[in-house]
Amino acid sequence: MSECPPTEPPQARAPVHVPSRVLVNTGDGKGKTTAALGTALRAVARGWSVCVIQFMKSDKWKVGEERIARSIGIQWWTIGDGFTWESEDMDRTQAVALEAWRAAQDAISSGHYEMVVLDEITYPLSWGWIPSAELVRAITSRPDHVNIIATGRNAGPELIDVADTVTEMRSVRHAFDSGIGARRGIEF
Repeated sequence: MSECPPTEPPQARAPVHVPSRVLVNTGDGKGKTTAALGTALRAVARGWSVCVIQFMKSDKWKVGEERIARSIGIQWWTIGDGFTWESEDMDRTQAVALEAWRAAQDAISSGHYEMVVLDEITYPLSWGWIPSAELVRAITSRPDHVNIIATGRNAGPELIDVADTVTEMRSVRHAFDSGIGARRGIEF
């Protein structure tokens, strides 16, 4: 059954101005990082200084987004150690994630960036490697003009509670489930 198009505008609310926002892209569907980087692209087009910190992807990955992001002035820090199931030293993998967290804290508190993307931060958060109270403190004490986008599956309630916008990507079907591998230009 088709739905009728709306004939009345949505009920308007008086807009409230806030100096910055916190966005969370979570869920089991594809597109969390892609959506964050689309917003980062919009921010750069508006003259903002943007930083992306990757918590899980390693510098061995040559993702297409990094090349274009750097070419338009986005600071890109790939600090992750890769997939945990490939780790030969989980203590080292955890230490690398903590180093990414220290870099993220510095990027947020410095006030140098109008947008900081914390790509795949939910994983080390959910594993207890990064204390959620530290993340909440970094977000709530950030300089007024610093916007934050956090990505990854299973965003915890602490992160969701401090976010202004939370989007859950839901997988209806993914090529990987049919045995189709990742494709350059689509997944990376």
